[in-house]
Amino acid sequence: MSRIATGFVSICLFLASLSQALAAPGYVESPPFAKVLAGVPVRDVQPQQPLRVPIITWGGDIASIHANGDNRRTKAGSPFHALGLDLELVRKDVFSEQLKAYLDGSSPYLRGTLGMINLAVEALSRDPRTKPVVIYQMTWSAGGDALVVKPGIHAAKDLRGKTIALQAYGPHVDYLTKILADAGLSPGDVKLRWLPDLTGTENSPAAALQQGDIDAALVIIPDATVLTSGGTLGTGAEGSVKGAKILLSTRTANRIIADVYAVRSDYLKQNRAQVQAFVQGLLQGQERLQQLVRDKASRTAEYRALTTAAAEILLDSPQAVADLEGLYADAEFVGWRGNLDFFTNPEFPRAIGRLTKETQEAFIGLGLIGQRTPLAVAEWDYQQLRSGLKTEGTTQASRFDQEQVAAVVARKQRQDSLGEGELFSFEIFFKPNQNQFAADLYQESFNKVIEYASTYGGALITVEGHSDPLGYLQKLKEGQPPVVLGRIKQSAKNLSLSRAVAVRDSLIEFAQAKGITLDSTQFAVVGHGIAKPKNGLCGAEPCAPKTEREWHDNMRVEFRVLQVEAESSVFKPL
Repeated sequence: MSRIATGFVSICLFLASLSQALAAPGYVESPPFAKVLAGVPVRDVQPQQPLRVPIITWGGDIASIHANGDNRRTKAGSPFHALGLDLELVRKDVFSEQLKAYLDGSSPYLRGTLGMINLAVEALSRDPRTKPVVIYQMTWSAGGDALVVKPGIHAAKDLRGKTIALQAYGPHVDYLTKILADAGLSPGDVKLRWLPDLTGTENSPAAALQQGDIDAALVIIPDATVLTSGGTLGTGAEGSVKGAKILLSTRTANRIIADVYAVRSDYLKQNRAQVQAFVQGLLQGQERLQQLVRDKASRTAEYRALTTAAAEILLDSPQAVADLEGLYADAEFVGWRGNLDFFTNPEFPRAIGRLTKETQEAFIGLGLIGQRTPLAVAEWDYQQLRSGLKTEGTTQASRFDQEQVAAVVARKQRQDSLGEGELFSFEIFFKPNQNQFAADLYQESFNKVIEYASTYGGALITVEGHSDPLGYLQKLKEGQPPVVLGRIKQSAKNLSLSRAVAVRDSLIEFAQAKGITLDSTQFAVVGHGIAKPKNGLCGAEPCAPKTEREWHDNMRVEFRVLQVEAESSVFKPL
């Protein structure tokens, strides 16, 4: 798996593949790993000095290199060396190669996304020695991956019946299944075409999107940039696909792809202290890396040494520093606090247990695994793991500029374009004269919003209040003057806004009671009043409800999850 950041290296590889892209790509089957790994011998971990540890081409692995002394082999004075480790970092971007080395004892570690580990856990658990134990979460993908779609697909629900290209056994399988699930779709509602490569060849999803029978593709951001003419709308020139756009990237869906390390069960039992030291070194390397990036202006030589070494190790060129910095920008490090939540907090919406359950259920539906298989975790003493750290890890700051959000929402309201960029939406309903929204009445809906907010941390969530127009229509029928009708409209708009505020506040309080902190700046409240009745407009006025059901349907608050990546001013600098 190689999720190369924006830059010259990946773009050149992709453009080179376009000369052969008009020919049908070499699609492959995607059988369960049990078949793929059939015949691979299982052996005990071989005695090694240094111990081989896989890394992949991803921003999170820069921290591993820094923990190793900016070197492939552990360097004196590095965090790993100080913890008594002697490691050799080996780049293994092809997951199946990692698995073979893991089974034959060449390395006790696996490095991949949690989705990839879940793809393999059933096959690896056939022998108790190789049952994987997840020991560490490194990052979330926060910009490195994207779903690119052709014209006619405006929201995730529009994927129904479409043909989607993605890499077999790659980092995007669980990304896709989560998007489908949140849109109310199942894997059976789409057609999947599997590719052997992730990027840079004619057998990659980006090249497949050039074909007329492919409607969408899961790709890394450099490929998405080419396909969409710089991230806007594909013109059909210079490798782009006419009309193609990014429907959803991990800048918005920033809590789906989790990068992790796992270790063989037998090796953990025999070397628990050593494995814990490895995790401590990773935490320390991450903390030091982030501090170095913050201080790079005053520590130029140290920063240059790290970036040139990491660029050579991950990108095969010490000059590829710009690409390396792109890799770093696309990875959101979780730190000690993030690991604590991920592994030990059952209320955390994106905890490992929840992700594993939703992922494995989707994989069963795809035929990628046969049954659910428990995924073990190391159960560390996290207070011990804090040793040597100066902080608990970065806390998520407010992601949105509230003034800019208000301006964007107001503009979209004027243009009647709030639905543009919609990913998901649903409604809750209230009774006449209801102004309070107790959480116990809306628990299921509130949990759904918390899930959306936690999974799509880069999306704006509008809370849109609507009012019943019946009272206004009665006054209109009576022939009341425009000034009176105008006051009624404004009063309905004010009431719908106050209801939207009450719903948002009740939601945030409900989350806090569960130990979950929502970013209040992610929510924008809107009062539509009677302007958008459920049963539509009759000319310039709301249509009169004909049934009691239509009357009640207008008394609603709508949640809408919007992608606003194009509205760059909405985001605060991190």
